[in-house]
Amino acid sequence: MTEVAFHFNAPHKLGYACRLVRKAVASGAKVVVTGEAGMLRELDTALWTFSALDFVPHCHSAAASESVLAASPVVLADSPRSAPHQQVLVNLGLTVPDGFEGYERLIEVVTVEDEDRQRARQRWKYYADRGYAITRHDRAKEAG
Repeated sequence: MTEVAFHFNAPHKLGYACRLVRKAVASGAKVVVTGEAGMLRELDTALWTFSALDFVPHCHSAAASESVLAASPVVLADSPRSAPHQQVLVNLGLTVPDGFEGYERLIEVVTVEDEDRQRARQRWKYYADRGYAITRHDRAKEAG
């Protein structure tokens, strides 16, 4: 069964996602990131520019060939069900990602914004109602 983790109180969704993905790739994980199309475009740009010293190899599933998708440790995907990796799924969107149950781990990134928190509560309930054990990481408590 998929391990589900919520990372609450992220100060900025894209910045947090960049650091999270960089850490996962450094540990050898293969990551798929999903969310709304605009968010994924912003993340694509952010992964190129967020650190002068680090490069996080990535591609977008809609624009890459099968060989590039297979070789990329990070794939940005509108629909994670069709992504080439099934290890870690990072959800930056507001809804339960389609096909999440095929992944080893799902990480939900939630900011301090009211709408984001409300939608996260709905996703939490969805996973809990289906018997998924959920791990909570409160970034505010960890930073303090």
